[in-house]
Amino acid sequence: MVGNRPQTWLDDVRANPYAEQLAQGFTRLRFAAPLEEQYRAYQLEHSFDLKRISLLAAILIWMAQTLLDLRLVDSPERDAMLVVRVAVSALLLVCGGLILCSRRTNLLVPLTLACILALGIGSAAVVALAHRIDPAYPEEGLLLVCMAGFFLAGLRLSEALACSVVVLVTYIGFELLFGAAVVRLLYVLLYLLFGILIGAVGCYQLEYKSREHFLSRRLLKVMADCDSLTGLHNRRSFRRQFDRVWRQGLREGQPLAMLLCDVDHFKAYNDCYGHQAGDDVLQRIGRLLEERARRPLDMAVRMGGEEFALLLYGSDADDAREAAEQVRGSLERLGIEHAQSSTAPVVTMSIGVACLNSNDTNVSLKELYARADQLLYEAKNSGRNRIAVSACGQPMLTETTI
Repeated sequence: MVGNRPQTWLDDVRANPYAEQLAQGFTRLRFAAPLEEQYRAYQLEHSFDLKRISLLAAILIWMAQTLLDLRLVDSPERDAMLVVRVAVSALLLVCGGLILCSRRTNLLVPLTLACILALGIGSAAVVALAHRIDPAYPEEGLLLVCMAGFFLAGLRLSEALACSVVVLVTYIGFELLFGAAVVRLLYVLLYLLFGILIGAVGCYQLEYKSREHFLSRRLLKVMADCDSLTGLHNRRSFRRQFDRVWRQGLREGQPLAMLLCDVDHFKAYNDCYGHQAGDDVLQRIGRLLEERARRPLDMAVRMGGEEFALLLYGSDADDAREAAEQVRGSLERLGIEHAQSSTAPVVTMSIGVACLNSNDTNVSLKELYARADQLLYEAKNSGRNRIAVSACGQPMLTETTI
């Protein structure tokens, strides 16, 4: 059985929920609450096609077994067996229609469980009825249903195991109801229990690997989209998501503001205090910007080096000016000593703020960045530790006291 293994490569990964869960392990096949919810949504989305294929295979196999019963069984019990077969077939077709015609993932698990239980309970009834005629009638169909729950239906271990237990208990009830020999029943139960145990072990390993794959994929996405030092979005992620955010702004008639921030005299700070201290400053600035990007479509970005950006959805020039002043003032109030700065005795930043409204339909990210960069240049050229803001596309310099 898969257990916790040392993930030494995680030592170089910035702390995040996916890395932490990988490091902690999940031998009980359960994540922390937020990740567990994400995983289940991921599993439903990625197992949709698998469930459709499995359902189609189940219907075909069940129909084939119905035809075999018609040919091989010739007794009064055959009518009862056919009633069970037809009832289960009808339920499979109804559930199959709902799964095939709807992509509502919230229905997938209940419908899949209904299909597995219908197949299992139906098979248990058919086998128990057939044993009244011929004790040698094969019960392997029950094991096949359990294996399908463990491996083919895309169920989690707990769900598949619960289905198998229900099928097993139902089978025992039918056999006892129809007067089966206890000795033979014990033999069949032992056979089925061993099969279920093998299925459970295999299903555990599959789900463990599935969960590990989920965490690794999400972690790789975080590493690809986020700056490793500050945890903010990186330039690549910013480029990719900007168009989506701006298109939504156009649809909803919402403005967009971009704050381009640059740490004043940062090279001099590194030369004086060392790169480790410089990294600490960048991380603290990253946290300041992250605090301002609270809404779902806001983005805090490290563009590279000591340059940062803050994208604010639904913010006009006045809102953006206020946000920029809060960021600038918060950094200054941290009081990080900077003896080599000619602007202030502490670390400060200059900010250029460019705004778009819903009429600027042809403005690209490159143009918005160029506008913010020009305003940032004006802020730095005017003495640093200040903000330059554009209103309706026109640059406007706003000075702040030190």
